[in-house]
Amino acid sequence: MTDSKMPRRRGLLKGAAIAAGAVSAPIVATAQTTTSLRFQSTWPAKDIFHEYANDFAKKVNDMASGKLKIEVLPSGSVVPAFQLLDAVAKGTLDGGHGVVAYHYGKNSALALWGSGPAFGMDPNMVLAWHNYGGGKDLLAEIYKSLNLEVTSYLYGPMPTQPFGWFKKPIAKVDDLKGVKFRTVGLAVDMYTEMGAAVNPLPGGEIVPALDRGLIDGAEFNNASSDKLLGFPDVVKNCMLQSFHQSGEQFEILFNTGKLAALPAELKAIIDYAVQAASADMSWKAIQRNSTDYTELKNQGVKFYKTPDAILRAQLAAWDKIIAKKGGENPLFKKILDSQRAFAQRAGAWQNDYLVDFKMAYNHYFGKGAKS
Repeated sequence: MTDSKMPRRRGLLKGAAIAAGAVSAPIVATAQTTTSLRFQSTWPAKDIFHEYANDFAKKVNDMASGKLKIEVLPSGSVVPAFQLLDAVAKGTLDGGHGVVAYHYGKNSALALWGSGPAFGMDPNMVLAWHNYGGGKDLLAEIYKSLNLEVTSYLYGPMPTQPFGWFKKPIAKVDDLKGVKFRTVGLAVDMYTEMGAAVNPLPGGEIVPALDRGLIDGAEFNNASSDKLLGFPDVVKNCMLQSFHQSGEQFEILFNTGKLAALPAELKAIIDYAVQAASADMSWKAIQRNSTDYTELKNQGVKFYKTPDAILRAQLAAWDKIIAKKGGENPLFKKILDSQRAFAQRAGAWQNDYLVDFKMAYNHYFGKGAKS
């Protein structure tokens, strides 16, 4: 080999050594920061609603891969159920899980996300109005008017809630007069208009009050929650179907400052976790509620369809309530007008397009159906 080729070879070997050294150099891992948020639900730990709150948190935590962790505490861990909104707004809690109707005392219009017949909309249609018909901006307008630094996500269409649990079945409107009854939101006004003496107790206090005779009847929400709360242990009559809360949904609250501080990636995860949790909750509710409804019947609970006369009385009472509240509260009327316009269009479409599923059910499982 000639001397003229030696430098070139040495240069190549030197370059290879540098490259090899670069490959073998140790990689220094950057420590990942975890943002932890403390939430509280408005539900007892054993209730399926608290399970729904944990389901949402798990979806966020799983997708965030350690960058964000939401911990959900049961009702009363930090504040009582009805104080959740203030606690989140002040930063005492980073967020929470409940229903908008629980804030009814701050502005009566907040009850319109759950109380009443919603102009014939089912709960999923109310969510459609909220997300695509202007409801989301109207809710934010109310919270802003109250100087509450919260960001709200609505999700989870609830099945129609029973008229209530009673010591004696309610056969006619007059049977409700003087009955000491528990409900919340504008349903308080509806049952009051129909003659009941209403006490808006939080969920965990209902059954003890029934057991001690402090109230004669109550409504909460669904077969699974009612069973876990212990309704069948103290009363055996449940009236099904009602317009007092036929279109309700859940609310996930964030302290606005805490949410704004999160990077865009984590905000997007929260957005999509809300949507995923909404679908999952509605599917789980069908499975669990139907199973628990069957078990309650097996335990001797008597279920009755609420008579049409009572349902019509609910609608008549509601008309009086919204006329009064709409005259007192401009935001109340603004929300009603928005809901009415959406319901008239969407309801006409749904009522015309949806087939009568009861016909098919009766064909297979009703009297005279082929086995």
